[in-house]
Amino acid sequence: MSFLKSVKEEMRNVTWPTGEKLRKDVIIVIQTTILFAVFFGIVDLGLQSLLQLLAK
Repeated sequence: MSFLKSVKEEMRNVTWPTGEKLRKDVIIVIQTTILFAVFFGIVDLGLQSLLQLLAK
């Protein structure tokens, strides 16, 4: 029980982000994810083409 009480006390000290800050952070995460997906897609296509050339 003391553990749950200490967790409750700690949660009172947490500074939660504002809605605007949270929205900005989510947009950054989505943009970064899309950027990495495109990058790895291009690298995959390049390696695939290179392997096909070497296989001939």
